[in-house]
Amino acid sequence: MLETITAAIFDVDGVLLASPHEQAWRDALKGFADPRRFTTAMYQADVAGKPREDGALAALKALGVPDAEKHAAEYAANKQKRLEELIAEGAVSAYPDALRFVGELKKIGLPMAVASSSMNANAMLKNIRFSDDQSLLDVFTVNATGRKLKHGKPNPEIFLDAASDLKMPPARCFVAEDAPAGIEAALAGGMFGLGVARHHDGTSLRKVGADLVVTHLDQIDVAELAKGRVRRLVTDATGPRHG
Repeated sequence: MLETITAAIFDVDGVLLASPHEQAWRDALKGFADPRRFTTAMYQADVAGKPREDGALAALKALGVPDAEKHAAEYAANKQKRLEELIAEGAVSAYPDALRFVGELKKIGLPMAVASSSMNANAMLKNIRFSDDQSLLDVFTVNATGRKLKHGKPNPEIFLDAASDLKMPPARCFVAEDAPAGIEAALAGGMFGLGVARHHDGTSLRKVGADLVVTHLDQIDVAELAKGRVRRLVTDATGPRHG
């Protein structure tokens, strides 16, 4: 297990921001399948963290839609259109615990990257005020969001890019992720996988091997993190984690 942390990498949707991605995927299902069948559990397990068309195909297959491959591109395009409508309506907010946690990491001088395959993440982060003169996006040392990637999660490409831009060895980085595919990507890149189970879905994150799972980021002991320690980062219902 990783022993020393010197940098942080954050996913966006579900970790930093409560965004309307899930709702957009659900709304866009009209004409393909019953939107009511698209549950939060399905979104987290099959769609979250993946590139748009990969997520579309995974959702249609999970719902048993015939000829899913033929419909994935159209479904993905409909989802993007609906997402843009929801963003314009103001359906995006930052998780208060994420703002506090990022602020504490900024205070201790820990280099931070934001990394998401979403092409909409930059715009959403720019619209969130971190302080009077900074957006949430401005806080991060590195922005590895919205890049064209050869491989999507669970491939570690996006996180390895972020670590490279941070000029940090992957083994010294933790990745905060809410999706199993994201945790798999972090671990595949040799990084510490911090699962954020905002929907009380920690079981799925632990199942893919998350090094640590919390329900909110206030549980992280920043004083321990400032020392680079990962063995006693959190105390939760299961007691102190000893690594």
